[in-house]
Amino acid sequence: MLLIADNLTVTNKTVQKAVVEKNPEPIRELVENCVAAGAQAIDINPGPLGRNQEGAMTFLVDVVQGVTNLPVLIDTPNPCAIEAALRCCKRTAIINGFSLEPAKLEAILPLAKKYSVDIIGYLLRPDGHVPADAQERLQIAFSVYEALCKAGIDRERLIIDPIVVPMTWQNGSFQNREVLSVIRQLPDLLAFPVRTIVGLSNLTATEGTRRKKLLIENAYLCMLAEAGLSMVLMNVLHKESVKAAKACHSLLDSGIFVWEEI
Repeated sequence: MLLIADNLTVTNKTVQKAVVEKNPEPIRELVENCVAAGAQAIDINPGPLGRNQEGAMTFLVDVVQGVTNLPVLIDTPNPCAIEAALRCCKRTAIINGFSLEPAKLEAILPLAKKYSVDIIGYLLRPDGHVPADAQERLQIAFSVYEALCKAGIDRERLIIDPIVVPMTWQNGSFQNREVLSVIRQLPDLLAFPVRTIVGLSNLTATEGTRRKKLLIENAYLCMLAEAGLSMVLMNVLHKESVKAAKACHSLLDSGIFVWEEI
């Protein structure tokens, strides 16, 4: 699994303050820490910063690519901010992302073709709601795939997010088991080795102590790895989670096991 840092978000008060003040130093420090912790890509989420989302996004992209050559995920539902980021991005970029919601099909999906970048497709209903089960997710996945092809985008550009939900939802455990089933079935459904991604922090987005949240996240991370997940959005500053991900890689790798890699 590719480890993608989800730490660069304005829900982090330090990041929010730095973006508002256009102060690059806290951003640089955070990105450097993420890279040192094992991040293999950086998700950039400017959040709802009023009318200046384009400025916030370009500021963040400029700072991040001044620190690292790692790929960046452009994580915003604002198509103007996405395009502003893609115009200034000098690194590998991924649009995060689009769904079957009409506005996103119309305004976000075409940007992947225009800028020749990968794009994440969320398995959400056209009204933005989470599907009921694996079967509905797979039906939506095929519709997402069809929309991508109709837009003239190479299928290899597609990355599927089957949508992890909070465990505290009434059917949270069931939904997240269904996500594992979807990850396993997608390559056969679409007839090519489509990549997959999930947001691990969604699993524990509500109440719970830090210790319990990490325990649940790490257990599920191993289940996702066994199911064949390609990429995971996670807090890479949680050292135990990164260690768990590396252990999963060693256990699933076809090469010779080496203790030093754990």
